[in-house]
Amino acid sequence: MTDVTNAIVSQRIEVASGLIVLRVKPDGWQLPPWKSGQFGILGLPVSATRIRFSDPEISELKPDKLIKRAYSISSSSQEKDYLEFFITLVHSGALTPRLFHLQPGDRVFMGQRISGMFTLDQVPAGKNLIFIGTGTGLAPYMSMLRGELECDPERQTAVLLGARHSWDLGYRGELIAMQRFCPTFHYLPVISRPEEEIITWSGQTGYVQDLFESDELEKVWGGRPSSENTHIMLCGNPGMIEGMLKTLQAEGYSEHSKKNPGQVHVEKYW
Repeated sequence: MTDVTNAIVSQRIEVASGLIVLRVKPDGWQLPPWKSGQFGILGLPVSATRIRFSDPEISELKPDKLIKRAYSISSSSQEKDYLEFFITLVHSGALTPRLFHLQPGDRVFMGQRISGMFTLDQVPAGKNLIFIGTGTGLAPYMSMLRGELECDPERQTAVLLGARHSWDLGYRGELIAMQRFCPTFHYLPVISRPEEEIITWSGQTGYVQDLFESDELEKVWGGRPSSENTHIMLCGNPGMIEGMLKTLQAEGYSEHSKKNPGQVHVEKYW
């Protein structure tokens, strides 16, 4: 197969075991205009090396096949030199064990088209925003915060992020810094396995659904968000999304669609 890798890994950050941030630069072509919240395509040939300790491949793949998957972009849409991806390792997967083997300077395929409808286009100006996510579901929110949202004294914004452990909370330092510099931005993380922490965790425990139903957000916002003044973004595992939709519907929110505009915007990528 002719080499179809058209991009180069410019940076690889090991966030935690099974979590990496990859920055990928196009080689010989330019990134198209895109919007925060959209996704790009990464790919590698079957012949690419898998990381150690990944599961053996169950199915036989043709050596010349290009394995491609969609990943939400975490970099700012104003960034023109590279795309950044926040990726979790699927030990039994076809592509992520190969992506995790990549180092700066290695070549990779990156799609020249960027797609997706999970953007801020349908969120009216001035409405409060709640980003609710689990794990790497944080990626599109980072892009929005970095590229399309400014600190607005008239708009409350919050990130509610769930993970198993504190070390799985990606971009934690950056989000804490945003909170320090913007009085209307709030970062509320929660972990579900505090008993496994090396250092005692003093923050919220449980699941992100529990965090939303608690009064923690009400404390920092000075009032309970409602469907009249708040739009909510959901991105993460299916269980979280299903549970949150039920909770939000009971509170008067509705899922957004072209035919029926609502206040809840969902990214389903499982």
